[in-house]
Amino acid sequence: MEGMDVNLDPELMQKFSCLGTTDKDVLISLQRLLGFQLNPASCAFFLDMTNWNLQAAIGAYYDFESPNISVPSMSFVEDVTIGEGESIPPDTQFIKTWRIQNSGAEAWPPGVCLKYVGGDQFGHVNMVMVRSLEPQEIADVSVQMCSPSRAGMYQGQWQMCTATGLYYGDVIWVILSVEVGGLLGVTQQLSSFETEFNTQPHRKGLHRPYPFGQS
Repeated sequence: MEGMDVNLDPELMQKFSCLGTTDKDVLISLQRLLGFQLNPASCAFFLDMTNWNLQAAIGAYYDFESPNISVPSMSFVEDVTIGEGESIPPDTQFIKTWRIQNSGAEAWPPGVCLKYVGGDQFGHVNMVMVRSLEPQEIADVSVQMCSPSRAGMYQGQWQMCTATGLYYGDVIWVILSVEVGGLLGVTQQLSSFETEFNTQPHRKGLHRPYPFGQS
């Protein structure tokens, strides 16, 4: 399509051209090729208007997008909670925290959020608001989640999104090992209890640093 300047792997295009015209894999493929900048509904819109032709849908998307639009940048830094090798019991509440960075040269626009985009969701929360980060600023983003009821390995994907629905930045993952003997949920609960306890005013006479009334 005229105006399209996208380099696509010919082998990849050949693979997808063999799929059925209504195959949902085409929609997923379009989403991946565009770096998860569109949600499934938006991908379906561009595929629908091009009779589910993958290459034409990509062209339609880039023709539709203004070249002057400045897309925010976000880089994943590290997992703060639920790191590699950690496990959690079934049906357990926990908090997943990622460390992210505005890796661009401009501040994020107001109203951005982190949204669930695929895989396992781990509860009912599918979006959390994120404050606008300045260039190169780093922040932690947390989501309240709940582990599945059955043991096994699970994974879900989340991505930043502007108030206008434009997805941007790295896709960040939750990779969860659910085990009956997992300790992560208990550890987080104990940590939360300790923090709450230490921030409460202590009653007179409790936790004196020295015996016999010394100060």
